[in-house]
Amino acid sequence: MHWPLECDSLASCAAPLSGGFCATPNTNSILVSPAYAQMLHWISTTDAELTFVGERPTSLSPRAAQDTVVVSCSTRSGNDCAGPCTVYNGGATCLVARHVNCLFATNDVIFCTDTKCAVDCNALVNCATPLNGGFCATPNTNSILVSPV
Repeated sequence: MHWPLECDSLASCAAPLSGGFCATPNTNSILVSPAYAQMLHWISTTDAELTFVGERPTSLSPRAAQDTVVVSCSTRSGNDCAGPCTVYNGGATCLVARHVNCLFATNDVIFCTDTKCAVDCNALVNCATPLNGGFCATPNTNSILVSPV
């Protein structure tokens, strides 16, 4: 049996587990974090132009708990993040992400003003300007450091 994950909070999870995870019963019993569920909801409802780098995230992805998904967008409109946006799904790396003004990630990432993940960097967990949908305003971002999960 497959249960599509169409929730953006653990409160609407059909099979909540400890640690803030939501089980999506299927043949693999995949665990999905609330941040991952929120990101899936945003991807499925946005009208932004999306470019995918790596496997397209789904609630049935067997690596959902191991990889980090980063959505980085060039446009901020009020309290919303808008496209065009790039969706990265993968492991540890330094992403060159020129002219990013807002981002969302399923795990903590570091965003920097240079293209080598080294200069004027901040942790997403310390977001100074939260936006709708779990996004953060990140003006002048040109690289994103994804750490191992």
